[in-house]
Amino acid sequence: QVQLVESGGGLVQPGWSLRLSCAASGFTFSTKPIYWYRQTPGKEREWVATIISDSDKTNYEDSVKGRFTISRDNAKSTAYLQMNSLKPEDTAVYSCNVWLLGRNFWGQGTQVTVSS
Repeated sequence: QVQLVESGGGLVQPGWSLRLSCAASGFTFSTKPIYWYRQTPGKEREWVATIISDSDKTNYEDSVKGRFTISRDNAKSTAYLQMNSLKPEDTAVYSCNVWLLGRNFWGQGTQVTVSS
């Protein structure tokens, strides 16, 4: 059974940092790209970052480049999203995603709120 479980969200002030985790199980984690997305109420889900299976190839949405870093630890079947210099517009529910068996799998998401 494929499972993705996010953690690490919270309420922080602008300029602070958070590290999100995505713990995966039920598939061969090391062979699959992992994606982070975010969503705010009333808006479409937005892609944030991707890391492919060999870890040194990453991509970022323009607004988070230079502030967010995606990484993975294949031994722990866990992906991370280090978020620095957080802004109020980063407030959203963040979810990780994997494409497997012809469909998307999502975690339950973790809330990130950036507010003074």
